[in-house]
Amino acid sequence: MTEKTETAPGWLAPEELESVRGQMPILYVDAVPVRVDETGVVTRVGLLLRIASDGTVSRALVSGRVLLHERIRDALMRHLEKDLGPVALPRIPVSPQPFTVAEYFPAPGVTPYHDPRQHAVSLAYIVPVAGDCRPRQDALDLVWFTPEEAASPMVQQDMPGGQGVLLKQALAHVGCLP
Repeated sequence: MTEKTETAPGWLAPEELESVRGQMPILYVDAVPVRVDETGVVTRVGLLLRIASDGTVSRALVSGRVLLHERIRDALMRHLEKDLGPVALPRIPVSPQPFTVAEYFPAPGVTPYHDPRQHAVSLAYIVPVAGDCRPRQDALDLVWFTPEEAASPMVQQDMPGGQGVLLKQALAHVGCLP
């Protein structure tokens, strides 16, 4: 009999995760990092620059799984810190409410959101950040765009899996798009 030592509670081993992904939806959070002015108007939108496993370069939102027994607020903080650095200073409300729920399917075309690995349900948030953002983990860079630039076709084409659609929904939600 072999013993498993659990070093990160809530994480599944890769083979277990693969099995679960084939049997049920996985819960995620997506976060759109923004800079706001003194009146709360969004002035900039932060997008990560990433290299996918196939070598393609893309722009992305902050995103990640929610762990077993983890509060949504804690998952948001963990992923924001992981991708933006420990001094990004995200301002998550006491009672965070998603601006939408995005449902990713492995088969393209079911919804605007596509993830070839799994069926995933993601709670999507707009999160103001006030600190110094320095990308970490698998993010190469963080670029701040005006809302108009972020909604442009040039930026949107660099956002796979429907994240561009999600970004446009976020911008519309805060009144930056008609």
